[in-house]
Amino acid sequence: MAKAKASKEAKAAAKAARKEASRARRKQLWQAFQMQRKEDKLLLPLMIGSIVLLTGLAVLIGLLTGSLVFVLPLGIVLGVLIAFIIFGRRVQKTVFTKAEGQAGAAAWALDNMRGQWRVKQAVSGTTHLDAVHRVIGKPGVILVGEGSPHRVKTLLAQEKKKIARVVGDTPIYDVIVGNDEGQVPLKKLERHLNKLPNNINKARIDSLESRLAALGGKGPGAGMPKGPMPAGAKMRNIQRTARRR
Repeated sequence: MAKAKASKEAKAAAKAARKEASRARRKQLWQAFQMQRKEDKLLLPLMIGSIVLLTGLAVLIGLLTGSLVFVLPLGIVLGVLIAFIIFGRRVQKTVFTKAEGQAGAAAWALDNMRGQWRVKQAVSGTTHLDAVHRVIGKPGVILVGEGSPHRVKTLLAQEKKKIARVVGDTPIYDVIVGNDEGQVPLKKLERHLNKLPNNINKARIDSLESRLAALGGKGPGAGMPKGPMPAGAKMRNIQRTARRR
């Protein structure tokens, strides 16, 4: 009896937690919509236009085929879906535009990637907030650098040499985030990594992660911000924190 009661209470608690999480997501989504709407004057016209266009197309097809009752709801649903896709894409574009060029932006982008990526932020770096981040995935090991290109190239070469002794014949890729020739723009970073060939399986990914964990990130890079530095942040204070670490 007591066990059944405990199980019932656990289910109720889980249900309440799901409701709260759902409410929090809706609130976050609404806040994101309000912020984007204020900054992006094309957002509402594009979203409304997609719904009107798809609905109008559905009405036309429904009248021509005599199946308006079935086609109209489908057109409305598709219009709403396209509107949400437009919203998501434009929010993402705004976020990346604001983050681009800020210290910690690449680390933030890597942490927010979809898929089975193992990300270790700032495995090496400088007090100028240049950093190299390590990513392990199906392509192998990817070293992602951000900051001053000439300093980052040196960091990448040092880190590549260090991990080559540990990973054996596992492919090692290096990427510098930026907008110059030979670099990868922040907004295209995830796409670039996803286009790399699949060279290793999950078991090997797990093994590599364990072996590389000992190398850690104990240098100045450990002081890197966890995300893009807000505009107007005092670089001197953050550099001082990096030196202490």
